[in-house]
Amino acid sequence: MSRPSFEQLFAVRRFHLLSSLTFSPDGEHVAYVHDGSGQMNLWRQPATGGPATQLTHLVEDAARHHAWTPHGFVVGIDHHGDEQWQLHRLPAEGGVPENLTGRERTQLQLGRVHPDGERIAFNGNLARAHDQSVYVLHIPDGETQPILEDEGNHQPGPWHPDGRRIAVVRSRGNTDQDVFVLDVPTGERTPLTDHEGDEVNIPVAFDPAGESLLLITNRGHEFRWLARRRLDGDAEPETVWRGDWDVEHAAVDRAGRLLAWTVNEDGVSALHLRDLETGRDLPVPGLPRGSCLHLAVSPDGRRVAATIGLATRPFDVYVADLESGAVTRLTESFHGGVPEAELVQPEPVRYPTFDGRQVPAWLYRPRGVEGSAPVVLSIHGGPEAQERPGSASTFGLYQYLLSRGIGVLAPNIRGSTGYGKTYQSLIRRDWGGAELRDIDAAARHLRGLDWVDPDRIGVYGGSFGGFATLSAMTRLPEHWACGVDLVGPSNLVTFARAVPPFWKQRLRAWVGDPDEDTELLVERSPITYAEGVRAPLLVLQGARDPRVVQPESDQMVERLRALGREVEYHVFEDEGHGFTKRENQLRAYRLIADFLVRHLATSGERAEPAASSGVGVNPSPTLPGKQAGS
Repeated sequence: MSRPSFEQLFAVRRFHLLSSLTFSPDGEHVAYVHDGSGQMNLWRQPATGGPATQLTHLVEDAARHHAWTPHGFVVGIDHHGDEQWQLHRLPAEGGVPENLTGRERTQLQLGRVHPDGERIAFNGNLARAHDQSVYVLHIPDGETQPILEDEGNHQPGPWHPDGRRIAVVRSRGNTDQDVFVLDVPTGERTPLTDHEGDEVNIPVAFDPAGESLLLITNRGHEFRWLARRRLDGDAEPETVWRGDWDVEHAAVDRAGRLLAWTVNEDGVSALHLRDLETGRDLPVPGLPRGSCLHLAVSPDGRRVAATIGLATRPFDVYVADLESGAVTRLTESFHGGVPEAELVQPEPVRYPTFDGRQVPAWLYRPRGVEGSAPVVLSIHGGPEAQERPGSASTFGLYQYLLSRGIGVLAPNIRGSTGYGKTYQSLIRRDWGGAELRDIDAAARHLRGLDWVDPDRIGVYGGSFGGFATLSAMTRLPEHWACGVDLVGPSNLVTFARAVPPFWKQRLRAWVGDPDEDTELLVERSPITYAEGVRAPLLVLQGARDPRVVQPESDQMVERLRALGREVEYHVFEDEGHGFTKRENQLRAYRLIADFLVRHLATSGERAEPAASSGVGVNPSPTLPGKQAGS
């Protein structure tokens, strides 16, 4: 059996985490954003299957989130990954998006369509750079009107059936939100979720009579559950569904009768359905049991759509007909021609760490390896996120490494979501602290496996995972044969000062204040320990990254080169925090894959020549504004 090529395993269409999945107003079509054109664009497809129609044709810009309205689409679009999303109007049949906002250095994000179909709510920092306020866009004429301009970060939730009220979320962080009902004409606010300490509160929908609001909350519980909160009075929320895993997505039909929700059971999504009029749970169609990225219910309640990814099949859109029970996979995201049976399924494992906790992880073991094998420790971003099978980038990278005899251990170290609010909160103001000991425990766990070569362990990660990689390379150098940092912060002081304005308040709680907590942030910054690096390092960075700006990578590379360490650096001038252009994605992951294989694989498992993909490797590129060799 011949090994699949890099091009085969990376012949994947990607769905963006920030994008959405929507039904048309008549429920007969679905719309989604993916990069099948080489860039993130909006597509439409019949809900029963059939050819997809590309609605936008962006190249330098990228579509992100969208809403389907009676007047066509409203689409959030940014340029070169700068995340300065602007709202555009687009006919239902597609065409050239019309920019309705056009404001520089603003980030606008769509909310829900008004019951009249003429308006849509959105949030953005139009009034003040450091605050997110709530506005309404009148779709036919493109006019915007503020409905709440206040300090803090606010997002619009569902509209009340009367059309004059809307649920609004005031967010203080990933795990602390308040919900209130705003009477738009009067400005009166009715609080619904007053609480002390951190508490998740995410509004889903009002009931048809407008007497209660469906919420996802973790009030009084370790995990997120579904609740119903009446608008009149101070009674505690009523339980709709509660269990020992997180509710992750929930959606209802237009009539408010069908409720669909998914529960994240140890990284695998389980779908639930309920008739809200009768309170009866409904039979669940046979959707794949994988990781659910998006969930939608058709306006008429006949269909449920979900974007689901598996370890051996990346994210695709599936539609379930609830009357017939039939499930249709609309998209075909993997075009590499490699049978699923030849790809590797991971094993869910747990390993002990220093404080007695068991860290959950996914272990991918290469097939047919005789003797000991190298392994890559892959650390996800966030850090308040979760490693789950199905991501388009990790699908190709992991399976390519496995085909070259390299295993992967992908842990959910402390701070990860999906394992309760206590576990998630352990990362707060402790970056480079206890989670680094989880990484040390992961490396020691690998060294204890009889099939792992302890001298050939690499570490890889992007965003927070890039920070963790740099921390591991500088502070735990004895474990690694090489490392790869993708858009990771290297200096927590400069990182905290450079984030977008409306992140700064949250970042104090997440990481620390660059002025008040300087000593802590310096002590936890990888650049402080740069002399500890022993193994080769690859660094990749987007020049337009608004979250982890390019100087984070520049300063680390400069420091390592001054120390004479082996470091390879690549800057992508037309990308931000990750890759939206397919050509850049392929180039970046070819660099990553070749670097890992070159430093970890045996001579018999070396990578294909980089020239086969048209990508060259330059181990010593010139830093922007610097002379080569400086």
